[in-house]
Formats: sequence, structure tokens, C-alpha cells
Amino acid sequence: MQITLKLYATLSDLLPAGAVRNAVSIDVDDDVTLNRIIDHYKVPRELAHLVLVNGRFVCDTDRDESGALVEGDVLAIWPPVAGG
Repeated sequence: MQITLKLYATLSDLLPAGAVRNAVSIDVDDDVTLNRIIDHYKVPRELAHLVLVNGRFVCDTDRDESGALVEGDVLAIWPPVAGG
């Protein structure tokens, strides 16, 4: 199935070629877990601080569950933010 992967701030450098405005369409297996996608794109798990599927937060304990995504979903990942 196809989803959109968005990586923000310092993580945007990890997106594959062809990414536009911090986003790229990717093909994933139907039973993929969020952590498998995070690992595949070499996002250090400790930097996958804010993970959203269609704007809804997914805590780190739920990121190993398969079936969290369906065709057309948007997976967005932000690193921790420092400063004021």
C-alpha cells in the first residue's frame, strides 16, 4: 500500500531523493509497523520523538503493532525540540 512519510527538522535529511516539502510517497507492506518504517529510513528511535498518523499521536509502546496504517495514511515524525 502507499502512504506519505513526512520527516521534519533535522530528520528531513533522511528522506529519499524526490521528497518535496518534507514529504514522500512510499510503498509499505500491509502489516508494517511504524518502528519498521522508522528503522528502514534510519531515523534513530530516540529522535522519533513525536510520531503522528493522520495527525494523531502514537506513543512509543504502540509503534510495534502491525496494522496501524491503511492506504493513503500520512506518517509524520518530529525530533525533540530544544530551546525556549
